[in-house]
Amino acid sequence: MSYANPVISELRDRIASLGCSYGKRATYLPFGVSEIDAVLPGGGMGYGCLHEVAGGGGGTVDGAAAALFVAGIVARSHGKVLWCMTRPDLFFPAVAQAGLHPDRVVFCESDREEEALSAMEEGLSFGGLAAVVGELVRLPMNASRRLQLAAEKTGAMGIVLRRWRRQNEASDYGQPTASTTRWRISTLPSERLPVAGVGRARWLAELMRVKAGACAEFEIGAPDAKGRVCLLPTAPGRADQTARWRNLAG
Repeated sequence: MSYANPVISELRDRIASLGCSYGKRATYLPFGVSEIDAVLPGGGMGYGCLHEVAGGGGGTVDGAAAALFVAGIVARSHGKVLWCMTRPDLFFPAVAQAGLHPDRVVFCESDREEEALSAMEEGLSFGGLAAVVGELVRLPMNASRRLQLAAEKTGAMGIVLRRWRRQNEASDYGQPTASTTRWRISTLPSERLPVAGVGRARWLAELMRVKAGACAEFEIGAPDAKGRVCLLPTAPGRADQTARWRNLAG
């Protein structure tokens, strides 16, 4: 994203360089949706940063919509992706439909979350990956700080996909971490088609936290075959329905 005011642009660059321990210039991966990119510092998801994504409502435990949201993000990056998990239940045909080709992904499976966290840190420190995704239940501040520092060192993007075993464990998502952004993705009823079938999946994407920015929420369409989401218009009567789903997500 370009800024018309050169003073503001220079100030943003100076702040970005001060915020990086290794002096790398920050780069960003835009969503390509102006309304979303406008609320993100730099105009997109920052490389060299740690991000958090979780499911809301009925997707708190399975995290299906959140996983596809993450897949769409890393699909638009360039290079290999490391995906660390403790539950081998990722349905890859759906991930491929979100634009993330299996040839680009290296999977790391472990029985213990501590090992998955360690693998994620090693992947971020490696320097040859575009992004590292880790499915974790807990993300303590110290662990998130180590991941953030590792991402800063190499410029890779780190994304923690929070997946809980029980719905009531999701309250942990409000705890402070070193993540740059924190998202919650909840499913909404898809749009009706004029013919028999199911329309494009519709999600409520809540930007719950962002450094140097303001919180926001968007109704978006699921990623297409190139990992691109779209902003969907709110249909008549949809606002009340979305509010009900937001209450369920909370």
